[in-house]
Amino acid sequence: MQQKTVVVDVEVRLKRGSLADCNSMRVEVIRWLETQQFELIPQSELDFSGCGNAMILAEVMRITIGEIDTPAFETLRPCTASLRVYVYRCEEAGCVEDTEGTGEDATPSCVQWELPNVDLDGLWESLIYERGVKRRLLDFVGTSLLFSDRGVNPMIIGCNRVALLHGPPGTGKTSLCRALAHKLSIRLRQRYPRGGLLVEVNAHSLFSKWFSESGKLVLRMFQHIQELIEARDVFVCVLIDEVESLSASRKSAMSGTEPSDAIRVVNALLTQIDALRAHPNTLVLTTSNITGAIDLAFVDRADIKQFVGLPTAEARYSVLASAVAELARVGIVTIPPADGPASQGLFLPFHQAALLAGAPSPGVSDGPAARSAQLMAIARACEGFSGRVLRKLPFLAHANYIQAQTANAGEYLAALQSAVLHEKKDRELLAAN
Repeated sequence: MQQKTVVVDVEVRLKRGSLADCNSMRVEVIRWLETQQFELIPQSELDFSGCGNAMILAEVMRITIGEIDTPAFETLRPCTASLRVYVYRCEEAGCVEDTEGTGEDATPSCVQWELPNVDLDGLWESLIYERGVKRRLLDFVGTSLLFSDRGVNPMIIGCNRVALLHGPPGTGKTSLCRALAHKLSIRLRQRYPRGGLLVEVNAHSLFSKWFSESGKLVLRMFQHIQELIEARDVFVCVLIDEVESLSASRKSAMSGTEPSDAIRVVNALLTQIDALRAHPNTLVLTTSNITGAIDLAFVDRADIKQFVGLPTAEARYSVLASAVAELARVGIVTIPPADGPASQGLFLPFHQAALLAGAPSPGVSDGPAARSAQLMAIARACEGFSGRVLRKLPFLAHANYIQAQTANAGEYLAALQSAVLHEKKDRELLAAN
């Protein structure tokens, strides 16, 4: 038998109201998987309808495969993998707002989520980036916890547990932070039995029209966070979106003719981040579109500075393929029965589609190979589009060019191609004006 060297993360979400013991369910899932010969596909859902295990069928809502670090053409099966299975329940309650001020001046200072949360479940899998981006973030947290567990002297080897995600607007930086917090609450559940908390700081609410008050608002916010992390059995992720608004360069502020309250805000932020270092159950996630405006002292405190750029050709192809597959799942896009189940058999994997010699003419669909070639041409035409734009194109294709209950795959791909051309034309007109 092949040696089990490849580690595969498997996440098992229990049904709402399930009273199943997570450890017992973990054993059952591992026992079933270790007898299976089907191929493991990264970030996909497993079909366990025929597993024959009454406990799994009665209590499990979904089984998801995580990232797998294997070559594109290598086939991996459950019986030859080293399985790490995580069983979890989702919190049904949505986010809770914490407001600052009273009356008309009241603004939400932060939004708090209990994790894992049903509103964020599946978000991690839906986000598609260049290879290694997600893995790097997970490995960063894993190493920080390992160093803490082993008692590594922080005076000798520094780790602030601060991540800075930067890049153009619309590339999914905020969504990636939320998804990471949700994912960590699942993967670290045995270590932190109460799960996780995500605190999204509203940076703009921490600025006051009264001089010197903004620094006090920052201190008050982090005092609230300190209270949360005192519970050692919960993992707290702090998300500061558009962090440049709180960490604007003090050099720029000092160049003005009058002292700026921004200096006090930056000083307060840096002091509070330093105070969080002593708590291994804390992770600070930050995003920025304009890194040049961030104070260098904050940049130095970020252990990982991950660029999140515009989608690559592979990412664009995967995003559009997943969108069409979703429409096929609900019956809006139809494919010939001979091609397989509604949302499967639509397209070839990217590395296979890239080998196709050419694309068919618009509207022609002769099976997965022809559809894949057409989608590849569409994905290449979307170069320069953000992930946010890519996610809107499938809707615009239907709204502008289909407007029917159903359309076959060839018709829909032709509409998607037209939607891309329309989007590019709109952008050219905006740039001209």
